[in-house]
Amino acid sequence: MKPALLSWQFWAILSATFAALTAIFAKIGVENVGSDFATFVRTIVILGAVVCILGITGGWQAPGSISWRSYLFLMLSGLATGASWLCYFRALKIGDAARVAPIDKMSVVLVAIFGVIFLGEKLSGINWMGVMLIATGAVLVAFKG
Repeated sequence: MKPALLSWQFWAILSATFAALTAIFAKIGVENVGSDFATFVRTIVILGAVVCILGITGGWQAPGSISWRSYLFLMLSGLATGASWLCYFRALKIGDAARVAPIDKMSVVLVAIFGVIFLGEKLSGINWMGVMLIATGAVLVAFKG
């Protein structure tokens, strides 16, 4: 059995936990702040944290060691992340965190679909059922009844 720190499941659960805290903290944080400025503050904090982590772990890489293709897709990922954060904070500013977050997590459904279309990944019938249940659950949680 591999140690937890080497398990993708461990890191995915931590990611989900921090994402949940993000929604709660952000909802409180945008109360008297513009959503775009709140995104800016969050981005600065993340930048500082990642610089510290790279320094502590020795994870710095020489810029020339990275291919142009990797740079291109990392830049596109950064732009998509920024757009996602701006939209997420705007949604939190005007909506309930308990309803915004599930719709935001529809990204899980979209990743499954995009992974099949663009990356050639394969999902079984049971995997697709899970994707449909996630989509259904997100809509039901977001529904204001």
